[in-house]
Amino acid sequence: MEEAGAKSRRGVSCLCGICNNRKAALKRPKTLQQICRECFYEVFEEEIHQVIVKNHLFRPGERIAVGASGGKDSTVLAYVLSELNRRHNYGLDLFLLSVDEGITGYRDDSLETVKRNEIQYGLPLQIVSYKDLYGWTMDEIVKMIGLKNNCTFCGVFRRQALDRGAALLKVDKLATGHNADDMAETVLLNILRGDIARLSRCTAIITGEDGPIPRCKPFKYTYEKEIVMYAYFKKLDYFSTECIYSPNAYRGFAREFIKDLERIRPRAILDIIKSGEDFRISTSTKMPEQGTCERCGYISSQKWCKACVLLEGLNRGLPKLGIGRSRGLDNETEKREMKGRSSDGQTRSIESKQCGTLDF
Repeated sequence: MEEAGAKSRRGVSCLCGICNNRKAALKRPKTLQQICRECFYEVFEEEIHQVIVKNHLFRPGERIAVGASGGKDSTVLAYVLSELNRRHNYGLDLFLLSVDEGITGYRDDSLETVKRNEIQYGLPLQIVSYKDLYGWTMDEIVKMIGLKNNCTFCGVFRRQALDRGAALLKVDKLATGHNADDMAETVLLNILRGDIARLSRCTAIITGEDGPIPRCKPFKYTYEKEIVMYAYFKKLDYFSTECIYSPNAYRGFAREFIKDLERIRPRAILDIIKSGEDFRISTSTKMPEQGTCERCGYISSQKWCKACVLLEGLNRGLPKLGIGRSRGLDNETEKREMKGRSSDGQTRSIESKQCGTLDF
């Protein structure tokens, strides 16, 4: 990060393009404008404030959980929300919510950062773990399935773990650190996968309003590079190591493509998001109907949610059971098979192995 900070300062010797008083310290990745640190802090925070206000992300008196991984995005989000909450009198009760996936040498270290943030920002912390909710850690899952599809398990389990943690905290909304780069990547990924259902909602700044806990993205239009610069210049305490199990994740290829576009034309990130916002799905396109999982009560378009299917596969020693296009149990034969015998010949009760321990 020192190198990145040096690059941002190198060749910048003019006055700030905003205040015309202090010496410019960096060039904004989003606008390429040369500005001083103080003005950067101000415009960075003000843009996020305007996104919150214009999109009515919060209401006074709400309890808001900030998804905290210890990384740059969630650390900056927790810090900025705390500052804006005081400065603009949002009237919010803020909490930190972390998920322990059980990844030795990665998540255990990042959670130590979150625990320090709890003290630094004065925000109560709730941690939920895969082991407690599902009976598995990601280390154990990867040991069984390898590195090829491990991100599928982790993504599905994490989404439910966050909702279950938010339910424990009894919050009204969950704020996540998804930034503009993440949004653009998701638009591209859904196009590449032909996932019309997700494409139609992936750019929404508030999602899950028909689910257990709505989620919002205050960083929807905030560039990742600017988040890194803000964390660096503010000397925030965050964890910068990438997950050891995701070097070949499909999203990584989309991320590199977005970075290439940004180098050529910084505006490209916002243009992709705008394109996603303007997509209109044909009325003749059949969309999945949302219901609830018969097994755990979580939102699902099938009889069983994806997490329950994946978890049952793990428990039966068939980890590929929920991988691919299968969306759950579509007939009674499959359902009866799930209630069948385990590899040791003993009858298994699936009701005792649902994907979590909280009712929705």
